[in-house]
Amino acid sequence: MAPLDVSVDDLIIALERDLPDADPVVRVGEARSRARALGDLGDQLIDHFIRAARQSGASWSQIGDAMGVSKQAAQQRGTSRFARFTERPAQVVKDAQALARERRDGQVEPEHVLVTLLGATEALAAKLVRALGADPAALAETVTARLPAAPGETATEHVPFSAAAKKLLEETTQSALDLGHNYVGTEHILLGLLRMPETPAGQVLHEAGFSYDRTKQTVETALLGFQHRAKG
Repeated sequence: MAPLDVSVDDLIIALERDLPDADPVVRVGEARSRARALGDLGDQLIDHFIRAARQSGASWSQIGDAMGVSKQAAQQRGTSRFARFTERPAQVVKDAQALARERRDGQVEPEHVLVTLLGATEALAAKLVRALGADPAALAETVTARLPAAPGETATEHVPFSAAAKKLLEETTQSALDLGHNYVGTEHILLGLLRMPETPAGQVLHEAGFSYDRTKQTVETALLGFQHRAKG
């Protein structure tokens, strides 16, 4: 097996070449982003071949042996994408997959997730949307209109996540970690969507007047209020 051609020195040179006049602190932020991207690529590579092995009939014990870990650790790795998700956000993601399947869409996109997130009216994210001055139902209609036209093909049982949807799950978890939370709630999905302004879902939110910083502050205030009421 050939070793990787990229060294730490190569990565340093590339970053300095791309940001020759950047402030040192800006370079720290860029280095963090690139490190996360490299880690994500490695995880995606492993996840791809875990799924392929499972589809070929391999057991979790066999996969664990190949990875040098226990059967339990391999199985946890295979399902760890949602390890931090509490019940409501996990249901939002499941509903997004069901929505994509019902529409006969080829992949689950961030837009499917936003539609089902806004439809979870009793969850914190939808309440935050209302508190920030928007109508969740109207936003859901807007983002639904931006979903690709359904191809009309036969729906399959499993609809895969697109690259953008996988990135959304990562941004969602990162939003929770940035707030110091060891769980993922619907509010973190909303923040994850706002971290992806390049997607139609992110664009709908930004066009409606949402910003990551303001929404993050509203999340912190709302959760602080819950904590005070719980103590009371």
